[in-house]
This record gives sequence, C-alpha cells and structure tokens, in this order.
Amino acid sequence: MKPYSGIISLFIFFCCTSPTCFADTDWMSVTLDNDLFLGNDNGYTNGLYIASFEVGTAQADDLPKSQFWVKPLLWSMPDSHAIDGAASAYTFGQTMNTPSDIRIANPATNELPYSALLALTHHYLTVTENSADLASTTVGVVGPAALGEQSQKFVHDVIKADEPQGWDTQLGNEVVFQLTRARAQQYWQSESGRMDLVTNITGNLGTISSAVSTGAIFRFGKGLTHSYATTLFNSSRTSNPTNINKGWYFYTGLQAGYTFNNIFADGNTFRDSRSIDYDPEFISILSGISYAWGNISVTLSLNDNNILQSGSNELVLEELTQYGSISLAWRL
Repeated sequence: MKPYSGIISLFIFFCCTSPTCFADTDWMSVTLDNDLFLGNDNGYTNGLYIASFEVGTAQADDLPKSQFWVKPLLWSMPDSHAIDGAASAYTFGQTMNTPSDIRIANPATNELPYSALLALTHHYLTVTENSADLASTTVGVVGPAALGEQSQKFVHDVIKADEPQGWDTQLGNEVVFQLTRARAQQYWQSESGRMDLVTNITGNLGTISSAVSTGAIFRFGKGLTHSYATTLFNSSRTSNPTNINKGWYFYTGLQAGYTFNNIFADGNTFRDSRSIDYDPEFISILSGISYAWGNISVTLSLNDNNILQSGSNELVLEELTQYGSISLAWRL
C-alpha cells in the first residue's frame, strides 16, 4: 500500500466513525509531533493527529452529549446538573517510535523497538464551577497494519533523510485500547488574572498504557479563567479549542507518575516481540505558548516525557522521549 493511499483511507475511516465530523462540529485541529524540532530522529519520532470538537455551555442549553465510547467512565464524571460547559472531541492519529539509529537493519535488543500506533480517541470534557473532568477511550492497532513503515519512509524520501532500515523488527499486529480519566483544577489565579496554577491528576488503563500521574501547569497570559480546562488536552494530542477571542498564554508544567505497562517498551501483549527494560517512575516536563486570534488557535510546545531516561538503558535512550509539537485549530 502506498503511504498516501493509506493516509486517505484512514482519513475516510475517521470521518465515517466520528459523528462530530459533520453538522455538530464546532472546531477542527491538526497536531504534529516530531523529534526533529529538537534535533533528534529517534524514540517517539513522529505523531500526526486530526481532531474535531463540539463545544457548548449549559447557559446556552447546547451541551454536547457523550458518546458510547466513554460510557464505562461516565459514572465517575460530575452530575449533569453541575456541568457549566462541555466538549466532545474525536482525535484520529498515527504515532511512531524508532530506536536510536534507524540506519541499522537489526537494532540491538536493548534498543527501543520499532512500533507504530494508529488510533481513534473519543474525549468527553466537562467543566464545573471549580474543576474540569476528562474521560476518554482509545481504540487502535499497532504493528504493520498501523502503516508506520510506509509513512516514515515516504516522509524521509521527501525530505531526503536517512531511510529507516529496521521496520522488519517492529511489533506485530495487535488491536489495542486505553481508558483515560483525568481531572484539572485552577488551584490559584493572581488578582490581575494574568497568572494561574492548574493542578491535575490522570489515570490510564489499557493495553496501550496503564499509568497514574499528577502534576501542575503554570500559565501567564490573557483569558486564563476560561481556558484552564483545556490543559487536560495537552497530553492527548489536541490543541486548545477554546483559547479564542485573542486569548494567549505561555505555560510550563511538570508531571510525575508511575507506569504499569507501555506497549511501545514492553512489546506485544499476547505474543513474543522485542521489548526493553525501563524505570516505571517518570517525570515529564512541558512548556509552550498558545495564541488565538479570531477563529484560529496555534499552540507550540516542547516536551520531554522521560519515562525511558533512567535505569540500565540511560545512555542508549537518553533523548528518545524528547519532541516538539505544533497544533493549529480553527472554528468552522
């Protein structure tokens, strides 16, 4: 299959499986993650995500409905009578991971395995007076069916970069899933409204990854009161769809947690595959800027998800979790 035909097929699949791609869609966004923004070409090497959003408020009586994808998590969400606003979002994307040297056809066994994930995620975000809650469900596939080899070789051919040689060693095909539940709270805001501190707690469960984490994000800018809830999207590969009306902010954050399983490092769940040992305790650092004018929002960020930076593989995996990200969102 040619890479561009695969991408077209995947986009059609996204549109056919996401109700918000049609009449109810208020926002669309495209997000690109790539380690080349930081001068690397390994580890979490690339991610491309397309998202659609439906947003509404209780005051306008147009709250979007949650879809069946997140039904298993709705019992833990706030009561509907307490919700002031909500957003329903679908994200479709491809994630790729590679070892430290893509020129080697048979990487060492202590190297991060080649892997790709093709997945669809439904996010349901609610906002109450004091906090915001996120429930999301992801379903997808890893392995050759995720088209990581074709996508990376196509891009590298276009930009005249080294051709990756080791995709024959990638993880095998496997259908995967993940459930996510998160909460954020605007813990503090300055009297001027130009600074705030947003705390959060997140839990994941699934064959893609299972983890718990907590952290905080410091922001400086304009329009912070009405956009703190969307900091929950920072780790879900979507931009900030409600940072509008000339709102903007700089942000920096810290996240610490524990990983129970991660398919990109642990390998396939039900079959033998390449895998590596890693320290399950992690600290993630992120920083960036989000700016909006009119009906357009742009977010630029630098991230270091250092789940693999300690332990016996520190020298091999030192830069494998660092990447930059750019998101563009627009109102329809």
